[in-house]
Formats: sequence, C-alpha cells, structure tokens
Amino acid sequence: MPSGSADPPASGDSCRLGALRKGQRAVVTGLDEAAVVTPLPPGELERRMIEMGLIEGARVEILHEGFPGADPLAVRIDDHTLALRRAEAHAVLVTLA
Repeated sequence: MPSGSADPPASGDSCRLGALRKGQRAVVTGLDEAAVVTPLPPGELERRMIEMGLIEGARVEILHEGFPGADPLAVRIDDHTLALRRAEAHAVLVTLA
C-alpha cells in the first residue's frame, strides 16, 4: 500500500471504487460523474462506464494497483478485467462485499 494513503473502507461500507485497495471486493450501486473532473462532455463518462460493465449490481474486485501512486487500477468486473484511472473510478459508487 502506498504511504500516506487513507485507510481502506471496511466491509459493508458504501464508498467509491477509487477508494478501494488491492484485493477488496464490492458491488456497484450507482454512478456519479459529478464527483469527477473530466474533459469529457456531460454524460460521456457515465456512458463509457456503463459500456465497460459498471452497472448496478456488478461485482468488482481490485486486482492490481499501478506504480507509482497506485494508479491505474486493474479491476475485475464480473467476468472480465479492465484498467481504469483511479480518478475515473471515483465516479463509481460501491458497497463493500
């Protein structure tokens, strides 16, 4: 875990995907792109997240954190894996499994 990072959320907590650490699992509860600064037009980040399978009820697990800065993330979403910037992962609301 990188030094200076906050403690990861505990089981049962609601948080953002970008706050999770390697090995943590959660279930997607929603999307909130208002919490993310992006050069994309309004609604575009949410559309892309949905296309990647980040829909309500999807099971996610953080498989890997990049170095340095624990960014990007390798995230398993149900039965597939993708790389996601931690900043964009903050648009995904989850509840820890």
